[in-house]
Amino acid sequence: MKIQSVFDASFSVYGKVLTGFDVKDLLDKLEKTTEKPDNAVIYEPTDKGLESLPVAKEIADNIYGGMPVQIGYCNGNNTKLNCVEYHRDSEINIPANDVVFLLASVQKIKNNTLNTKEVEAFYAPAGTVVQLYETTGHYAPCNGVNDKKDGCTKNGFRVIVVLPKGTNTDKPAIKVKNDEDKLLWARNKWLIAHPDSSEAKAGAVAGLIGENITL
Repeated sequence: MKIQSVFDASFSVYGKVLTGFDVKDLLDKLEKTTEKPDNAVIYEPTDKGLESLPVAKEIADNIYGGMPVQIGYCNGNNTKLNCVEYHRDSEINIPANDVVFLLASVQKIKNNTLNTKEVEAFYAPAGTVVQLYETTGHYAPCNGVNDKKDGCTKNGFRVIVVLPKGTNTDKPAIKVKNDEDKLLWARNKWLIAHPDSSEAKAGAVAGLIGENITL
């Protein structure tokens, strides 16, 4: 699979790189205070230590216009697509290690299905502040590519994840009114799973058609 860069013009469909933020303290605390599993991925929507840093307010005010946000993390090792999720707002990702994002346009989702041929890969180096638009389907990052560019590293990743407060917490109780309602998997989280994924086995809509992309 061709791996592009978040600095390429082609990334503008999915998001943009934000500049002007000093995220060193944020990434230092992430590295020192959060675990990174060797054979799994963990996600925490909110982390009080990360949210206590001065840059957290800058992110809330400058990027989200003063809206309340949560700052958490996604850490571990991953080389597969597995699912595509989206929110009703942008998501900010700040990797402490080089990562690859697997992305697709939400507009490509038809009848709660998405062909994985629509998915593109984008490399983001450590320290990059990456905004993913509301219209961008995404999921857990993948490990960065190795020096030979023939696969992923085994080093795993730690990634800061910023979203509006409450996102990815308990799913609200709703009455299903349309097909998209069937994709609601958590608060402000709509998800389509590949049939091979654990999420599909747990009851998520298995609407990803084709190969479960592996880098």
